[in-house]
Amino acid sequence: MKNPKIRLTIAILTAAVLWFLMFSPWTAGKLNFWLEMSCAAVVLTTLTLAFTPDRKALFHIEKPLMQVTAGFGIALMLWGVFWVGDRLSSLMFDFARPEVDAVYAMKTGLPSGVIAMLLLLVIGPAEELFWRGYVQRMLETITKTKSGGRNHRRDWAFVLTSLVYASVHIWSFNFMLVMAALVAGAVWSFLYRLNPKLLPALVISHALWDALVFVIMPI
Repeated sequence: MKNPKIRLTIAILTAAVLWFLMFSPWTAGKLNFWLEMSCAAVVLTTLTLAFTPDRKALFHIEKPLMQVTAGFGIALMLWGVFWVGDRLSSLMFDFARPEVDAVYAMKTGLPSGVIAMLLLLVIGPAEELFWRGYVQRMLETITKTKSGGRNHRRDWAFVLTSLVYASVHIWSFNFMLVMAALVAGAVWSFLYRLNPKLLPALVISHALWDALVFVIMPI
């Protein structure tokens, strides 16, 4: 199976099925959520490594200090955006805070320290390598536009990746979770659109933001 479109389709459908099993009201809670999430991260990482033509590019790091600094900065910026967004949405919508609390209700079954380590070392990095390092990168390659220009392909890849990343969370039927995925995913995808060499910083920011929001400084 060498067709990149078929590989990408299989990878996205696999992610959709995994997120269905973790978040849908018919399947959620059957197993420990964080163990399910970690297994999903392993599956996504495996698909990324198996389907990416030049795997070495995923782990190429330019200017390591800059990547680390940018990663921390992006994570803190996102946390601030979500803090403000939580306050505003709670004022505007009665359902907002209960839905946010429902997301935090998932933070059970394992000690907080273990959850933080899984987010930092397994879940966050795996998601970013998959969605930006593989999905968005491949969409930039295979997407066809009327102009055919590289910038147009990158624009479409940014939009499609953001939408698909948010869409797989729809199984939760939690509006606030889907919107959170859309906003965070759009930020990471836009930064990747601006500079694919920022992937290491995005991996760091995704992992750190996950840990901040869920464990270290919950909103």
